[in-house]
Amino acid sequence: MNALRKMSEDVLGLWSLVKGLKITGTFFFSKQVTVHYPRACVDNLATFRGPIALVPNPEDPASPLCIACMTCVATCPTGAISVVKKKAPKPVEGTSDENKTAQKAPKGPAKFTYDYTLCCQCGLCAENCPKGAIRFSGNPYCASTNKRDFEFDLLKKFNGH
Repeated sequence: MNALRKMSEDVLGLWSLVKGLKITGTFFFSKQVTVHYPRACVDNLATFRGPIALVPNPEDPASPLCIACMTCVATCPTGAISVVKKKAPKPVEGTSDENKTAQKAPKGPAKFTYDYTLCCQCGLCAENCPKGAIRFSGNPYCASTNKRDFEFDLLKKFNGH
């Protein structure tokens, strides 16, 4: 009885091997899917998201549309986005109390950093931004051997760096 059971297990194992070899042989002789970059490029980059980017303000293209509402930071599930708001200007000595309280903090980020290595490309930051100030760049040519190269300061573009 044990010999019969052992023989049936061997036959099932052999049958599993034959099925696996059939699948391997099918794909081995089919057309190759790999693209040998840089000799050839893929043609479906229109749907690639890439790292996020800030949208320029239409009234002032030298500044981002972002108002530093912190919605993107709150909705990012991986913590890839970090925003620091601009601070209100310090009150000038010798001015009245009305002028001291009237100075509000300017709307916008003082610092906007993004860690692409943490980003899961979910799009929640772009979907939930009330101003539509975040979009995907679509840049597929982002490669490096250093992890620090994927920590972006998104305000650099607007500050002329």
